[in-house]
Amino acid sequence: MKIQRREFVAALGVGTTGLAGCTSFGQDDGEAGVTGETLTLTTTTSTYDTGLLDELNAPFQDMYGVTVDAISKGTGAALETARNGDSDVVMVHARSLEDDFMREGYGVNRRDIMFNDFVIVGPEDDPAGIAGMESATEALATIAEEEVTFVSRGDNSGTHTKELALWDEAGVDPGGDWYQETGQGMGQVLNMANQQSGYTLSDRGTYLSRRADSNLVILVQGPIEGGPDSLSNPYGIMAVNPAVHENVNYDLSMAYIGYITSPEGQERIAEYTANGEQLFFPEALSEDPDFEQYVPEGWSADDSDERA
Repeated sequence: MKIQRREFVAALGVGTTGLAGCTSFGQDDGEAGVTGETLTLTTTTSTYDTGLLDELNAPFQDMYGVTVDAISKGTGAALETARNGDSDVVMVHARSLEDDFMREGYGVNRRDIMFNDFVIVGPEDDPAGIAGMESATEALATIAEEEVTFVSRGDNSGTHTKELALWDEAGVDPGGDWYQETGQGMGQVLNMANQQSGYTLSDRGTYLSRRADSNLVILVQGPIEGGPDSLSNPYGIMAVNPAVHENVNYDLSMAYIGYITSPEGQERIAEYTANGEQLFFPEALSEDPDFEQYVPEGWSADDSDERA
């Protein structure tokens, strides 16, 4: 089913002060018991590069008198930091990697929070001739056949994970001078692709937030604009399991998850724009909740004993 733009805020029909059951957490006569504490959040570069984190974190910090220390990494690196016990909560966008993290027992209480989509961008003159293709894999196969510069994240991020899956589906093993693996974040990769008149896969939010400084254009759309569902890009949030790492700030993590998934947090996501464009679309609230979002597909209690 194709993702459509939605009038989210009007549909809520509720106030914006609730925190999904967390408003009374640690409070005593209006003072939060966590005042002065720090929450360490590891997150993907797209939430950081677009400025969304500042929009979300400032009200939470003011509400509880805490500090959110946001560490921006690719999804794989963000999850690895959490595996090592150096993060309290993780916000990322690669469900397969998230499922591994939870199945191994490192994460608990996963929630869907928002989505956008991936797009293939490149120079306006489009030397590979992929503009308007309805298949992302066909577009990538054409870029490879024409050996036109493609700049890859190459960093085990959510975007890189999606890119590798698309290459695999296209039956292409990318390599050679035309294919550049950078190990860089999305913002840097967009800059490099722009400088070299090359192509790249980008999440829509980061591309839109930087479009004014780039000559790159969207050549293959994602599902938000009628493109293939294979380019969908959902984001999730998870608390690090305190049974594995007892040092994590689990209570504050759950307060943060409650805030992000509350009407207020979801409204802030819906209203956040760059250059007049909505970058992310909230999906934590639903009249028909999907409870499978809390655990990996196929999870069982026995999985908790099989941590990597």
